[in-house]
Amino acid sequence: MLQLHYYPSTASMAPHIVLEEIGVPFELVLVDRTHGVHKTQQYLQLNPNGLIPSLTQGDLVLYESAAICLHLCDSYPQAGLAPAVGTALRAHFYKWLVWLTNTMQATLIVYFYPERWVNAGSSEGVAQVRAHAESRVRVLLGILDRELARHGGPWMLADRYTVLDPYAMMLCRWTRNFDQPARGYPHLGPYLQRVLERPAVQRAFATEQLAPPWV
Repeated sequence: MLQLHYYPSTASMAPHIVLEEIGVPFELVLVDRTHGVHKTQQYLQLNPNGLIPSLTQGDLVLYESAAICLHLCDSYPQAGLAPAVGTALRAHFYKWLVWLTNTMQATLIVYFYPERWVNAGSSEGVAQVRAHAESRVRVLLGILDRELARHGGPWMLADRYTVLDPYAMMLCRWTRNFDQPARGYPHLGPYLQRVLERPAVQRAFATEQLAPPWV
């Protein structure tokens, strides 16, 4: 059986929602990061990075949220969560998924963990890195907002709901306590509400026992 090793409101959220969308049996395995379980030797055998999530299925062990989402949509094409391989729409799907994980998510990680990029004990450095990261995230949110405005459709790929949408919502949710959160952008705000209305998203949020604000 598919097992998703997760912790609420982390990068495991998008794969969790994708599993709910697909509708196949799966098991959630809580990795309690508040007690450092993600750094234990047992978990590191699954994911040597000590990060969440990881997906297991028999002998298959997979980590990185975007890779898990790609594997799931390719393994269960009947769910229709990705365009057909070889099409122009699939190319744009790759582009946006890589952008979300490699550009937006990476920048958000800098915001939340600025101490990783400065000398130990440098509070001024931490503040500077965090401020620059937040400023950069605002630029990236603007790119998403303008893309939604450009095509005018309800989803990231216009009329096609894909794994891009829970992934984008997950990252936008991480900005909910920013001075300028994603929900405040004219096109992103309504878009996020549409994603939140999907039953699979609501089930995942209920299972993870998340409290508002949702995004």
